Amino acid sequence: MHFRRDYLPYKGVLVFVCLIAAIGSSPVTAQQNVATSTAKPSAPQTPPTPAQIELLETKVRFEPNGDSRKEVHCIVKINSELGVRQFARLNFDYNRSFEKIEIPFVRVTHSSGGTADILPSAITDNPNPAVVSAPAYQDVRVKSVRILGLEPSDTLEYRVIATVSHHPLAPEFWFDHSFDRSGVVTRESFEIDLPALEQLQMRIAPDAPASSTSKSGTDKSARTIYLWNRSQAHDSAKSSNVSAPEPDLLFSTWASSTYMSTKLEPLLTPSPGAVSQVAAKAAEIIQGAKTQEEKLEAIYEFVSQKISTVDLPLGATGFRTRLPSEIISSGMATEEDKFALFSALAPAAGFTARAFLAGAPAPATIKLIGPKLFSHLLIEVQNGKRAQWLDPSLEVAPLAMIPAEFRGKQALLVEDWSKLGKCCPLADIMVNAWRLVPDSLPFKAAQNVSVNAALAGDGKLTAKVKYTMRGDNELLLRVAFHQSAREKWNEVAQLLALSDGFRGKIVNVSASDPYATREPFTVEYEIMQPKFVDWSKKPVRIPAILPLVGLPDPPASSANGSVASHIELGTPLNVETSVVLHLPPNTTAQTPAGTSVERDYATFSSQYAAHDGIITASRNLNFLLREIPATRAADYNAFLHAIQNDQAQLFTLDLSNTTPASSPSTPK
Repeated sequence: MHFRRDYLPYKGVLVFVCLIAAIGSSPVTAQQNVATSTAKPSAPQTPPTPAQIELLETKVRFEPNGDSRKEVHCIVKINSELGVRQFARLNFDYNRSFEKIEIPFVRVTHSSGGTADILPSAITDNPNPAVVSAPAYQDVRVKSVRILGLEPSDTLEYRVIATVSHHPLAPEFWFDHSFDRSGVVTRESFEIDLPALEQLQMRIAPDAPASSTSKSGTDKSARTIYLWNRSQAHDSAKSSNVSAPEPDLLFSTWASSTYMSTKLEPLLTPSPGAVSQVAAKAAEIIQGAKTQEEKLEAIYEFVSQKISTVDLPLGATGFRTRLPSEIISSGMATEEDKFALFSALAPAAGFTARAFLAGAPAPATIKLIGPKLFSHLLIEVQNGKRAQWLDPSLEVAPLAMIPAEFRGKQALLVEDWSKLGKCCPLADIMVNAWRLVPDSLPFKAAQNVSVNAALAGDGKLTAKVKYTMRGDNELLLRVAFHQSAREKWNEVAQLLALSDGFRGKIVNVSASDPYATREPFTVEYEIMQPKFVDWSKKPVRIPAILPLVGLPDPPASSANGSVASHIELGTPLNVETSVVLHLPPNTTAQTPAGTSVERDYATFSSQYAAHDGIITASRNLNFLLREIPATRAADYNAFLHAIQNDQAQLFTLDLSNTTPASSPSTPK
């Protein structure tokens, strides 16, 4: 069960994806709300939070067969209009195929006196917004309560009960919980009632010991109840951390990563009969492809682009997959279903496909294993001795391109390891279960930004900007334009311009087809900025009208004075930027000197010139290595400062007083 509210979350294209998030909204879970509603811990003189949770009481019970019941009782004091908006609607996500949500009690106590119970008619149950147009997935739902008449100083109280029965992964279960350390929760009570199972593992953070523990029953009926009673004053005295890096409480019956992947394998992998049902479609897809690479590309583009991705979190359907024939018929699929379809089509072209779960912490740091640790599913294709990694869920990712957040990280192979248990040592199997996602791209990463600009006698700047991308930034832009409606493209381009240091009004935005993944992605827009310069000021100085080059920060020393073992530079990338600036007639310009810096890990050069009323400028930054030792921090700092000093240089302009306030021709 998840409680959520909608919120608006988030220099250089590297943070552009964060800016894009501001166009839409994102869900947050109950525990995230509790833990992140405010960024600072409470203090006696700190202004009140928009809403103060005076009591958060949670009771959880698990049965030996994996069924569970969770009841939450919450009392919230509303302190401001922002708090009213935050709690005007309560949303609870669930999957009705194995979950049930009940809301037996919602009450508003008005500060002016009197109470109002929320009527059942205020409760709605609708498909999750991600599946509104996907009937096959409408078991994934949101039960909502609309709170009318809520005002500052009112108190909201509610109870919610979530029950799970016959989960696809039963009898295994996983549960985690983190206590609030932000000061939003005044008093928190948490109770968990667990069966005495031999395979049950638990981890309780040292700074969060249970207030009490009690046992009941014997043998198969034996149970243990853990209770925590925490207060805001207690947490303020015990810990200064607003949030812990790991959950305070972890309970899991998953014995190991290999056991988990063995359990998931039959849910994700289609049966031979299901594969045969789509054999004819597979033959149709690869028809005309002459090489194995062309066959792979044909299947990948079909699954990636012709089947729309249903944007549900990994595991939202309990890892159950639909028949490949049904997926093709509906034209929609989750990450898990895209793997099921791909693995069903691959044999027709002579490939075998394997699923990998990605997005978890490094295996050595995992205390207890469970499906919830993973956030994404990747596909590895075996073509003879060659292996290629794919991510068809993004729809617009070029063949064999994996998002940067997963490259170079460990992923868990979904495999029936029980078949190998008799022939291979368990230690070898455990090691082989985790594989390193390749850290390379299928092509050289490059970024080219060209600007054709004109500066008028009245100080107005107009410019045409063109981006040509290959690599990680390309993928960010493809996804951003693919997921935005055409009428929103101006907003996307505006955010892109802001991220690169450009100011002004954006018009005439165009982009190449996000699905044309075999070619670099291009974006073009025009930008206008009135009063870019004030010619009455003498002299006029302007920067080069070029994007600011993003650079990794130098390593910072930790509290004990140590530094990181290396400086991460990221995927090797060649960035080229250039501008042609047309000046008004009778304008003279003085340009700064260019810069050239060469290292074995990166090079930078710039050139500036002015001739016949035109300024030209270019900068080239080429990262050659992924990382360098931290012992070279001083050298890297010198390299960084040389680039920053170059970017800070200005052009000096002088417009003759006899020049009329006219504009040069619009750049083309």
